[in-house]
Amino acid sequence: MSFEISGDKRVHAGDATEGKTTAYIESYTSQVQSGVFLVAAIASITGSLVFKAIRKDHAALFVGQWVAPFLILGLYNKMVKQHGSDAETRA
Repeated sequence: MSFEISGDKRVHAGDATEGKTTAYIESYTSQVQSGVFLVAAIASITGSLVFKAIRKDHAALFVGQWVAPFLILGLYNKMVKQHGSDAETRA
């Protein structure tokens, strides 16, 4: 089964804007250095290894799952710093 999309449905720069709440949050979170998120991810890995070593398997899994969100938040933070909240903030 194939789907055919008629016309160009892509969103181009400036077509959509972020809300005021997003811009407000990003104005504060962009002040956090990107290294903070990397340190948090490394601390999560270390904490997970410590919990695993003392045979606290559930805690090790719980803390170990924080690594990816910290790294993703760091990437998002970096992108906001480099590109702004949306296309209108760069114009």
